[in-house]
Amino acid sequence: MCPGLAPSRSTSTGRVGTGRSLAFVYREHRYAGLPATVWTAQADRPDRVNHPGPPDQPGQANRIAAADSAHRVLPDASIDIIWSSDGRLIVAGPDTTATIARWAPGVQHVGVRFDPGHGPAYLGTDAELLRDGRVDLAELWGDGPARRFADRLAAAPPEAAARAGVMTAALAGREPDPRLSDPLAPAIVAGTREHRPVGDLARSIGLSERQLLRRSRRVFGYGPKTLARVLRLQDALRTARLGHGLAQVAAMAGYADQAHLAREVRALAGVTATELLTPTTDEPRKTH
Repeated sequence: MCPGLAPSRSTSTGRVGTGRSLAFVYREHRYAGLPATVWTAQADRPDRVNHPGPPDQPGQANRIAAADSAHRVLPDASIDIIWSSDGRLIVAGPDTTATIARWAPGVQHVGVRFDPGHGPAYLGTDAELLRDGRVDLAELWGDGPARRFADRLAAAPPEAAARAGVMTAALAGREPDPRLSDPLAPAIVAGTREHRPVGDLARSIGLSERQLLRRSRRVFGYGPKTLARVLRLQDALRTARLGHGLAQVAAMAGYADQAHLAREVRALAGVTATELLTPTTDEPRKTH
């Protein structure tokens, strides 16, 4: 998942952003044993959030804090496995547009976000079947394996880092399904990020356009054109975080012009480019 740059959500490489000003902690780092990023997040409990409010209405601050736990989740061509301390263990499929997730105050979340193209081999299913979806891990692995995985996480020390270690170790111990491991996935991502036309990209890796479409849907969840739009949005987010203006972001990320950037951000993120790409002082920061 990936947080947002502005109060709506989105940090460069993942999926989670803020509602208004709810205090929460989000950290992520690469994991050497998997083609993935591990992340942890937790919104403060209402009694720990210091919201300004009328001194004679102490309960109002708690209600505001609880209502502020909404996060705009941007598409990033990735699949996440997410464990939550309230008992949920889900798989978040590759999104085509932004979704709104809600974090209950005090609930801890631990996730592994697979690099684009790598999730299906560890989950045992085509990415296309997970597109724009949230499913229980038990639907993919079966009740027994999913329950044992969840039990290991629940029994781990309560610190988020400890649970992240348990999750990544368990996933690293799984044998990827070779039928869902595509050796061309990195080349498809690289060619897409170079803004190569679909036909040129297909020929460069020895495929027809139809073969490229079929393989892309299987490992990324969507075809090369949608993949290009999603990755370009993520590139724009990274560029914006370097402090560039919107016109520079558009040029550096491969958009035709600033108007093109604005249309794509609105279509994929559901907010304006200014809302999404303008850094704010209360932006959630990722720790690498």
